[in-house]
Amino acid sequence: MNRIPLTSRALGAFGLAAFLALVALTPSIASAQAYPSKVVRIVVPFPPGGSTDLLARKLGEKLAVTWKQTVIVDNRAGAGGTVGADHVSKAEPDGHTLLMGVTGSNGIAGALYPNLPYDMVKGFTPVTAVVSAPLMIVKNPALPAKNLQELVAAARAKPASITYGSAGSGTSMHLTGEMFKIATKASFLHIPYRGSAGALTDLMGGQIDLMFGDILVVMPQVQSGKLIPLAVTSKERHPLFPNVPTVAESGYPGFEALSWQGLFAPPGTPAAIVEKINKDVNTALASPDIQEYFVSRGFKLGGSSAAEYKAFIESETKKWAAIVKASGAKPD
Repeated sequence: MNRIPLTSRALGAFGLAAFLALVALTPSIASAQAYPSKVVRIVVPFPPGGSTDLLARKLGEKLAVTWKQTVIVDNRAGAGGTVGADHVSKAEPDGHTLLMGVTGSNGIAGALYPNLPYDMVKGFTPVTAVVSAPLMIVKNPALPAKNLQELVAAARAKPASITYGSAGSGTSMHLTGEMFKIATKASFLHIPYRGSAGALTDLMGGQIDLMFGDILVVMPQVQSGKLIPLAVTSKERHPLFPNVPTVAESGYPGFEALSWQGLFAPPGTPAAIVEKINKDVNTALASPDIQEYFVSRGFKLGGSSAAEYKAFIESETKKWAAIVKASGAKPD
């Protein structure tokens, strides 16, 4: 006889808990339905004109149509992308301020800068992968090595005699070179520059031997024959350069280093808003004109769930932290 009132109490408690959960969830659902309610800013942590800026503007144009709202690219350059990243990490978590983060700002910086003002994992809400691309190991034609095996053999025979340039110490180009040195147990001499342009100029002029370059940057010189490609750093061959082998297939299984860009929101952004942005961005990335524009420039379009992207970022931060520690790399 006592079971009926007990069950009623339990059902009442369950009903109250469900009601309270629904009440707590309602504002998040309502805010997602209203999103965006004002101008959306995509912070690019670099000056105008670069590949990250170009990507953000193309994506912003698509999203503005979908959202029927203004989308502005806000360039906040400085300290290898960390100034803009820090700004977004501390922004209002309502989805109206987003970051186009890159390998350096959201994968490497934490290991390089001991006083970084944000946490690369806890300081953001990952939204989705946007694009990625391997680096390409390119050489000056005067360097005798015809392939990666000959390059490594020459570097082992005369340590530090072969030079490679990068866009600066601590950049993905530099650390991919350090990763290559660790994988091959060969010694190469790193020459840092203030940006890719200087390194590329000196590589073509013969002042340095190699470069671990962004495909978008080195593609014209490779296609014209002014630079010779030796390998790409992705696990699969690049569709625009099917005859160029990967580092992995050249004798170093598992080697992979990607230059990537993705969208991040401030920490604490409601899950429903993150899900809406994720869905709309991935729809934009799947559109034929966006696909053609970026694939023709060497990028692989992303698209992922927020949870998948969070796991990827956590994996990347661990990988690059290990490379920084092993190499002793320091920022400029």
